[in-house]
Amino acid sequence: MASTLSSRSSSSFSSWTPNQNKLFERALALYDKDTPDRWQNVAEAVGGKSIEEVKSHYEALIEDLKHIESGHVPIPNYRLQVSYKYSPSLDYRFRTQ
Repeated sequence: MASTLSSRSSSSFSSWTPNQNKLFERALALYDKDTPDRWQNVAEAVGGKSIEEVKSHYEALIEDLKHIESGHVPIPNYRLQVSYKYSPSLDYRFRTQ
């Protein structure tokens, strides 16, 4: 399944820049499924993409999410090493004007 996800993602997302993806995400949040002319609005917000390209990108995204949520895509095992040291001088709540 992961190979299906990878090949689907690479073919769908390869011509989208990171900026276009961010604009796409913002437009989806702004124009929900009940918005008239949703896909036209999303395409205009992204810029340089047709309504068909935007719809296809959305369908690929939904398909990828289904694979992830069904457990067919393993969650990465990130090793996070964080150490916190409290310093009152850096805590803005304790600073005086």
